[in-house]
Amino acid sequence: MKCLVDTDWIIDHLKGIEKVREKLKEFRQYGGIALSIISLAELYEGIYSSKDPIKDQRLLENLLTQFSVLGIDREICKVFGRERTNLRKKKQLIGDMDLLIASTALHHNLTILTNNLKHFERVEGLKTFSIKG
Repeated sequence: MKCLVDTDWIIDHLKGIEKVREKLKEFRQYGGIALSIISLAELYEGIYSSKDPIKDQRLLENLLTQFSVLGIDREICKVFGRERTNLRKKKQLIGDMDLLIASTALHHNLTILTNNLKHFERVEGLKTFSIKG
């Protein structure tokens, strides 16, 4: 399974949550994992508001060597526009950052590794995987 890891999983990995670490290792071995540039921006926000930004940035940079980072292009913007319109019609909008991450996964046909199912499950056709139940 090829996956797009959500911000919450990276944070859990950096916090040392073993279940997340094991699953990320497993997914890396059997299909690869990517990270959205949007998640990367959210992670840097967290770093700059942390108690030890230098240490936290070093930890993140180390972890990033294990992922490819996917940017936002015109096609992903089209998916975003379509999905935002669909969600608006259903009165089920989610945040733009989450929707850009979801749009990236949809465009690249990736499963999102997230524990934020409340938002992502609203996006039709989006595949998710969670370790929290």
